[in-house]
Amino acid sequence: MNLIWIVEKREHPKFPYRITIKGGNCEELKLLAQNRWPGQKGNVFCLRDKENDNSGFVEIERVNIVSFKKFGKKVSVILDRQKEKRCDFLFLKKKYKDRNEYYDQIFFRTQKLISESRLKFKLSTYYPGNMNIIIDVNERYPWSFNGCNVERDKLRVGDYALKNENGIISVVERKTYENMIAEFAHMEVFHQKLSELKVYKNSALVIEADYKDFLNPDKLKYYSTNFAAKAMGELFAFHPDLQIIFCSSRKLANEWVYRYFYSILSNLNDRIPDMFVNDIISKYEYDGRRMDYFGIREKIRKVIDESLFFTFMDLKEKFPEVDNDTIKKVIYELKRKRIIVSKSKGVYVKNESVS
Repeated sequence: MNLIWIVEKREHPKFPYRITIKGGNCEELKLLAQNRWPGQKGNVFCLRDKENDNSGFVEIERVNIVSFKKFGKKVSVILDRQKEKRCDFLFLKKKYKDRNEYYDQIFFRTQKLISESRLKFKLSTYYPGNMNIIIDVNERYPWSFNGCNVERDKLRVGDYALKNENGIISVVERKTYENMIAEFAHMEVFHQKLSELKVYKNSALVIEADYKDFLNPDKLKYYSTNFAAKAMGELFAFHPDLQIIFCSSRKLANEWVYRYFYSILSNLNDRIPDMFVNDIISKYEYDGRRMDYFGIREKIRKVIDESLFFTFMDLKEKFPEVDNDTIKKVIYELKRKRIIVSKSKGVYVKNESVS
């Protein structure tokens, strides 16, 4: 979904500018602002434009939005231009002093202000409740999560899961050094397992070892360091949306997962008081429920079986929801395995000698 940043100007003593963020089928976010961009003042106070009256406004700026992401009660925006391109909006709700009602406070800030601020540093994440964690029944010596509600159950994927009232929201696959070495013998199956993890938006592979351990010939018994390096590189290349974390010990791995789960819950709990923003985030940010790599590969293979020949653009038209890099990766893998061959530049056919 493409988002657009629009700035309009009018004659008004307090709020002469209007900033609009629009895109796709989402409702527009329109904010009345004291300035078109925060300058020396630092923060620019904004109000929601509830009247939506277009009279008197003249458009002075229109830019594509490169990134739109939520961090707690803040939304970070990156514009597609060289200068004045990074900013964020802080959404707050304040209670009236004289009645039991709330009003919005929206602050428009730039990256420069945030980086130069000398205020005491404060993390965005805070979750006041207890976490509910599921540990797979097959975990023989599980990590401990003191102060959390822990249950043992059979997980469809992963070894540890975080859940809330809506179900499982995060999954972690745990591997010791010995576990990872064992997976080298079945890399394609392991890739499928990791692809299943990505069904969940928040997922990670946590390895209880340092990366350098896989390049140490004294530790590797059955594989060369070159093979191990290629295998680890393949993990990152085939699963760019999966967090792969190296922790030097069991204790550090346990701590990392605890903090990871905690921050996920905090971020979900810290909702921005603006339905449009939450709607945009749900559609514009990465959606972890999208089709996994191996599912895409099988669908593409079915198309190949039914076609005399095909091109990259043929597959792109057939699977518009799949990104270009994934389609190219599938084509590269099928060529490497001789399942398809090049007929001419950019044109491929099925290799009939391979069943």
